[in-house]
Amino acid sequence: MATTDDSFNGMTEYCECCDLETLHEVSVQIRTESVKEENAQFSREPYRVRECQRCGDRSSQRMNNA
Repeated sequence: MATTDDSFNGMTEYCECCDLETLHEVSVQIRTESVKEENAQFSREPYRVRECQRCGDRSSQRMNNA
């Protein structure tokens, strides 16, 4: 589970690469999933993106599974 950290602007989370709880930069990005231009405006979904500040490992997870 993510926790806030009093240090630099970020969250501490478990990093599989480091095998430690490390500082992560966490953001939400809106991504277009459709490759068809006429449907692109209806296929935007939010993704939670996190990047380990120690090793640089980056991962994302779709937030809306509707």
